[in-house]
Amino acid sequence: WFFSSYSEVHLETVTVNVIIQDFVASVVSELSFHNTHQVSKETMFIFPVDSDTVVHTFYATMGDTRIEAMLWEKEEAQQLCKATSGMENLRYLQEQRDLWGPVFACFLGTLPPDGEVTINLCYVQELPLQTDGAALFCWPDKLFPSRNCTNWASSEEETSENLHFNICLKSAHGVSHVAINSSYTPLHYTSPDQTSAEVSLKSSPWLQDTLELLVYYRGAHTLSAVVEGRDPKAPPGSLLGDSVVMVTLMPNIPEVVPNPGQLGEFFFLMDCSLFRDAQVPPEELLHLNSAHPSICPQNTLLFLLKSLPLGCYFNIYSFGATFRAFYPQSVEYTQETMANAVGRISSICPDLGGCDLLGLLRCIYSTPRLHGHPRQLFIFIQRKVSNEEEAIMAEVYRYRDQHRCFCFPTNGCDSFNLFQAMALETKGECVCIHSRMDMTSEAVKCLLQALQPVATGISLHWDLPPGLEVSVIRKAPEIIFRGHQRSIYAQIRGQAQDVEVQEGAVTLQYHVGNQSFNYTLRFSLSPSSDDRLPVHRIAMMHMLWKLAWEGKSKAEKGIWHSEVESSLSLGVPSTFTSSVAVRMKQRDAWHYDSLPPDSSTLSSPSFNLVPCQMLWLHGFRPVWCKSAKFWMIQKCYFCLEMFGPKVPDPEALTQLSPSRKGDVIHWIKKRRVMVALQKANGSWDLTAALASALGLSKADVEGQSPSEDVQPTVWATVLALVWLHQYKWKISWSELLEAKACRWLQDESELKLNGCVEAANSLLGCFVEPTILRV
Repeated sequence: WFFSSYSEVHLETVTVNVIIQDFVASVVSELSFHNTHQVSKETMFIFPVDSDTVVHTFYATMGDTRIEAMLWEKEEAQQLCKATSGMENLRYLQEQRDLWGPVFACFLGTLPPDGEVTINLCYVQELPLQTDGAALFCWPDKLFPSRNCTNWASSEEETSENLHFNICLKSAHGVSHVAINSSYTPLHYTSPDQTSAEVSLKSSPWLQDTLELLVYYRGAHTLSAVVEGRDPKAPPGSLLGDSVVMVTLMPNIPEVVPNPGQLGEFFFLMDCSLFRDAQVPPEELLHLNSAHPSICPQNTLLFLLKSLPLGCYFNIYSFGATFRAFYPQSVEYTQETMANAVGRISSICPDLGGCDLLGLLRCIYSTPRLHGHPRQLFIFIQRKVSNEEEAIMAEVYRYRDQHRCFCFPTNGCDSFNLFQAMALETKGECVCIHSRMDMTSEAVKCLLQALQPVATGISLHWDLPPGLEVSVIRKAPEIIFRGHQRSIYAQIRGQAQDVEVQEGAVTLQYHVGNQSFNYTLRFSLSPSSDDRLPVHRIAMMHMLWKLAWEGKSKAEKGIWHSEVESSLSLGVPSTFTSSVAVRMKQRDAWHYDSLPPDSSTLSSPSFNLVPCQMLWLHGFRPVWCKSAKFWMIQKCYFCLEMFGPKVPDPEALTQLSPSRKGDVIHWIKKRRVMVALQKANGSWDLTAALASALGLSKADVEGQSPSEDVQPTVWATVLALVWLHQYKWKISWSELLEAKACRWLQDESELKLNGCVEAANSLLGCFVEPTILRV
């Protein structure tokens, strides 16, 4: 993105060359801007980054001046920044801009009237896997030439002259086809076996949307591997001096597993400010403009607890200025622990003070994980999270391979972007709960997703020619959720004893429930020819993060110095480095390549330091990210407030007739009672409370039992199932409750359940088929 004081600075020409190999992309771009105004403009370039992106090259040219960004060791860079004038421009951007999230920012100075600036930006990134198996590459809409949408035909022709966007695709599996939300040339294969292809854009996306390029490879693959050759100038044994392999794991996980086995560890994090109306009866909720039955945390907790499967583990935390846990550590889900937790929901007290979410997350992440139980966090919040977003995201990223976040900020939450980023980072979901949505329904939908089968017990086994060995940089995760992928990086050390052998193999083993899976991929050891070194750069990023997380200092780990030096040469940012930009005359630019890593060189009159840093912006509008769904939420937010209500509006409820209002209140109470009476195993006991919820007396229910052979608990469970199913159009959260009940019934001895359903229909006046008893 390019920002200036006014909109008269236009992006006129864009030249982009992208190389995509399996799930890694390298981008080389040149962007030309023109100041069409008749006064000078202060200008700054801002480019959003995420945890899978490495911006390694940046320079800008204005006339005979060149501004180039470079990495220095952090302590040295901090000293340089003290001597850099104009740093207040970045501080102003960080605090005053409305943008939110991590960015690369460089202050370019004054662009004169009719002046031009050309920016060269190069970066590499991992590409996410889509549900249909495609690799997704995005390009921000702000980095397309502007065009006049009122005259589409002429603007498309004009844009095509100023847009040169070429994509080269490579995969040992073979390139099948592409899908792009823009006009593009036909896919052109550049190799007989169709393992490489090219495609170009004809124009930018319609209505200036973010470009989305989907790349489909041939066949269904559980493994893919990309081997990248060493830098011949680097010493063997270093990361740059050895080949690096990137292996992408995409486990094939069945939709239905007979014995899922691994059920998960669930944490429910409840913002105490949501409970300020927790003690208000439902009939009074209808008269509160500040509250709404759809955003009811105690109901949501109740229904989530009732929907959990036997054998999983769970804990509940309430947080505000401090946080409290229901249990010292996660407990197994049983009738006793479930009933205890339900009884403690009413003890959560309102807290409108601070928000120590960072401390709570650190507490959870520090607790030992339960082997084979995927850790999943459900976060319900409506208050703002002070200025700890960067620290929170650092913690979330550190443990992103070990858990998944499902976030539910309300429309009054000013930190929505943070929770969207947390969900994206951990492959979870973020749902903004506005006044027309049912929090309980949305939470149970996500719980249904969280209960899907996962791959566990993941391991990789390597088979390389004698003389070669693998040193893993980023190891395989313990679990992979269905529809997700993980990329593993490893350094190939040594020298092959037989140079004729140019093939290796890797075997992936994992479990889904009680089933074992085993896949082997043979891959060529002949390195890919890409001097951009995308795999090395991303592997270096993971290695430096690992060093930082382990807390290794220069004195503690000898490898520290050499790897940081390699990161400087590769332009890979880390916690050990920081950016500094240098302004120089074009005639002196050649000297940059020979600059030694010594800040004293920059004291020359030929060089001026320029504000340039990786920043975390604290505004409210999100920077570009890789999720189209994210932008859909942002664009359609107010539409959702106005159209398609899922629950009645509180003001509308207050205008109902007394009899109709009573019906609504009665329904709210009845559904709470039905859920509260269900046991942890999914069954219901035949009690007076259940009969009352069904609108009957206990004597009527007992007297209409289809047979003396039918146990009261079985009869009560069938009645509850028929009632739930009959009113399913009103109960969007009942799917998991019904499934638990059906499984419990099927686990019982052989029963004539069809007769039970017929009797229940007769008693309740329903018309439900016996097929409801099938899971």
